[in-house]
Amino acid sequence: MKKYFPLSVLLFGICQVNAQNIDINILKNINPQQPNNIIWRGATSSAYPVSIGVPAGIWLVATIEGNSSLQQKAYAVGSGVILSAGVAELIKLSVNRARPYTTYPQLIHPFDATEAGYSLPSGHVSLAFSNATGLALSFKKWYITVPAFAWASAVGYSRLYLGEHYPSDVLIGAVVGSGSALLSHWLTEKYFQKRKTIRSKQ
Repeated sequence: MKKYFPLSVLLFGICQVNAQNIDINILKNINPQQPNNIIWRGATSSAYPVSIGVPAGIWLVATIEGNSSLQQKAYAVGSGVILSAGVAELIKLSVNRARPYTTYPQLIHPFDATEAGYSLPSGHVSLAFSNATGLALSFKKWYITVPAFAWASAVGYSRLYLGEHYPSDVLIGAVVGSGSALLSHWLTEKYFQKRKTIRSKQ
């Protein structure tokens, strides 16, 4: 078995190099020399305020109306966003992947080369997809789901256009965000069902 170990390490290394080459080649084709398009800059800038503002707005409306069902939806979306931010940060600190413009300064042209933090996964994308998935699960209306995912996808593309992330950063960010929203939605439903059962027995 030991004689196959060096071969396994070599094959793993080759796969890693090929994956990195695919990543940087895709990014080069998306990232222009002067990435200053106002639409993609706006998409990136909207990630944090929208992701925080949407669940906060739903909660505020629910509280004013005294709507416990809507309040539950606000908690589900909001806790998903918080969870995705935490998971994304843990992965960043574990992987320590440098930004593409740091590794390939001659190939990638960032809009903002001062962004702090590691590259994998994209925090902007994880928040955006957590928000979109949470809204889709909570409201189940096409006129909410379609715009939500279109916006989240625009955030993802903007991170590539602006040269801030590799495609794999964006993909994993989307998985982290969507997964966090699914888990949060399930846990929130369980919690509110349990609380409802306890109240009915009192």
